[in-house]
Amino acid sequence: MADDHLPIVETQTSTRTLRWRSEDDTAAFAQALAASPALRDAFIALHGDLGAGKTTFVRHLLRALGIAGRIKSPTYAVVEPHDAPDGLQIFHFDFYRFADPREWDDAGFRDIFAGPGLKLAEWPDNAAGRTPVADLAIKIEAMTDDTRSVTLLANTPRGSDLLARIAA
Repeated sequence: MADDHLPIVETQTSTRTLRWRSEDDTAAFAQALAASPALRDAFIALHGDLGAGKTTFVRHLLRALGIAGRIKSPTYAVVEPHDAPDGLQIFHFDFYRFADPREWDDAGFRDIFAGPGLKLAEWPDNAAGRTPVADLAIKIEAMTDDTRSVTLLANTPRGSDLLARIAA
């Protein structure tokens, strides 16, 4: 992404590290990601401590994809589905409270991950062994009240395409 607000700090073949200095940087990144056609059926895993900005990023991404109205965190529901104006199905998962693997099967999550649509998962490690490999893993680390260090890791060809388009 050629934007002075989102400098690339470190670049490797499948990893990029960004610095978000404000929520505006988060929104700009979300807008760039939303513009990528590879996002349509991607699985994005979101890592970071409580308060790092995972849900804030998802809200910006959903807004960039045209989702209007209230965007709730799926902390208690585990998943919040959304339909974008262009027909894209989006599933926002929060596995923070996920404890019983039987929930995965009972809730039909396997079918959601096997089907079309964008899947966004906070706390994906709590569902380890159930989710597929994330196309793109995003680790958000709070540095100060406003600044975040963001590491992007592409795990699949789709993830590499997303990473290349974000950095373009």
